[in-house]
Amino acid sequence: MAITNVSDTAKWVAEYRAMETDRPDAIFRDPYARRLAGPEGAEIVAHMKNGRRFAWPMIVRTAVFDEIIVERIRAGVDLVLNLAAGLDARPWRLDLPATLRWIDVDLPGILEHKGRTLQGETPRCRYEAVMLDLTDRPKRQALFAQLGAACTRALVVTEGLLIYLDESEVAGLAQDLHAEASFRWWLIDLGSPRLLKFSERSWGKDLRRGNAPFKFGPAENTRFFEPHGWREIVYRGMMEEATRLHRAPAMLGFWRQVMKLSPARTREEFKRFSGNVVLERS
Repeated sequence: MAITNVSDTAKWVAEYRAMETDRPDAIFRDPYARRLAGPEGAEIVAHMKNGRRFAWPMIVRTAVFDEIIVERIRAGVDLVLNLAAGLDARPWRLDLPATLRWIDVDLPGILEHKGRTLQGETPRCRYEAVMLDLTDRPKRQALFAQLGAACTRALVVTEGLLIYLDESEVAGLAQDLHAEASFRWWLIDLGSPRLLKFSERSWGKDLRRGNAPFKFGPAENTRFFEPHGWREIVYRGMMEEATRLHRAPAMLGFWRQVMKLSPARTREEFKRFSGNVVLERS
């Protein structure tokens, strides 16, 4: 099975979470991932070029997002707004306060699948699913205004979303989020032009065939968001986090040696190849 649309990428990533959960030394456990991915998720990974070999960035991202989300909630977040939530099962699998409000927003098909699959399971917080096409800007602005008025310290999460948007779409989303004063932090994963070129060589044909090409990897990195009201307060590079979590690929050691002989600018670009970022409204 190949990727046929952007929603299929949710099953692709859920399969990676299931693969990690099966490990005896798993860095996180998602007992729902295998059910959510279904046979389609396993088939997509098998079909993708180097599908299993390049599982590590998605797995590391999941673990780092888990850590950051829990940290922000402990710091007083009262709403988590998860945009393009896909098959994320954090409301069921993380140790969350019962009083926390968690809103998943995504297309009807993917949220209906998640709802059916997790029927009978109890989320650990006040969970709601909102079926909405986030490209419908007036409707998303109305939703943001409604939620913004009902909270004081919200964390917005966009895991695996921005890379599928172009720069104007990301800018518009940033502006709409910044319009709500209670949306205090925004957790994103961010690629670079180098990442886009690398991904094109491996998954480019599969993603374009499924109308889900990777697009967003700004040369200015997190500075892209500053004119739109957001500034970086945390950057956790994927390479460093993979090493910390013992999920770094073997080739990473070779590239580290190469970087030692490279100019400072090249070394900085390498550090910013891909990362997980907390933005704060400015």
